[in-house]
Amino acid sequence: MCNPACFIFTVWLIALLVYPGVPARSGESYLKDNITVRQGDSAVLKCNVDNKVSRVAWLNRTTILFTGNEKWSLDPRVVLLNTAVTEYSIKIINVNLYDEGPYVCSILTNKKPESTKVHLIVQVPARIVNISADVSVNEGSNVSLMCLAIGRPEPSILWKFRSSKGDGKGNRIITEGEYVEMTGITKDMSGSYDCITSNDISPPDVRTVQVTVNYPPVISRARSTGTAVGQKGVLWCEASAVPLADFQWYKGERRLLNGLNGVKIENKGKQSMLTFFNVSEEDYGNYTCVAMNTLGITNASIILYGPGAIHDVNNAALSPANSFMLLTLVLTLSVLSKF
Repeated sequence: MCNPACFIFTVWLIALLVYPGVPARSGESYLKDNITVRQGDSAVLKCNVDNKVSRVAWLNRTTILFTGNEKWSLDPRVVLLNTAVTEYSIKIINVNLYDEGPYVCSILTNKKPESTKVHLIVQVPARIVNISADVSVNEGSNVSLMCLAIGRPEPSILWKFRSSKGDGKGNRIITEGEYVEMTGITKDMSGSYDCITSNDISPPDVRTVQVTVNYPPVISRARSTGTAVGQKGVLWCEASAVPLADFQWYKGERRLLNGLNGVKIENKGKQSMLTFFNVSEEDYGNYTCVAMNTLGITNASIILYGPGAIHDVNNAALSPANSFMLLTLVLTLSVLSKF
């Protein structure tokens, strides 16, 4: 049977649960500092007592957790610590966001109730919860990227660009915030876009969107070559394009085929090589390297010449306008090949 002191203490506990913001009559309430913990860590709530204390209990905003050594809470994460005689402490293991809020240590001493309040603050590491998928667009298109993150405190978001060229020169922070808007995208903007979110609770969370910019071929290198009769000669050209360019070689308006008339055509990535295994007088002259993909076509004029001939070997013609008839022929053959 509950004695008068027990009755007073029970009424006091009920009052704290029903009216958490109002101390019970004739009781005293003390506010301690906030306790801040990271989600997933443990929190220890301490309450100082002395030998005058006859009853003691821990409560949160809705539940009596412990009264003395008796556990009322059904949560296995909440445990009573065996600490010093002058301390009545509980531990919350694997703290989550729902544990945040006020906690009260209620004490009955000389039939006079007192309470100590502490507020538990739970911090949540920044985490990316939604981000744009990888995108592939044609040059000149508009692109919007999105990255959403959660955390407590509110996390910051940075976007960092890493160029697909891999030279490190294009690496830079481009904007802050959840969105990146790009108007009239160019091939130089192709690469990796890192979304970096942080709130200083844990290491930053980083996820990446790969942006691929498709563009028509651009011949970047084409070099004329001088080779003596009977020797091996190689003409080659290089074209940047996304998707990669297909190559064709012409002499005049005649297309050259691999393995015929003593020539070999070898395409490797961005480069195409035309090899003459045994150069003859008839092989000398102007050749055209044609590079094409689904977005466009271009060509370069390259010369194979003999010893003593005067040519500017570093200035092969790169103007498509000079070979309009050839390009028309290539396009016509490409269309016919589909039937």
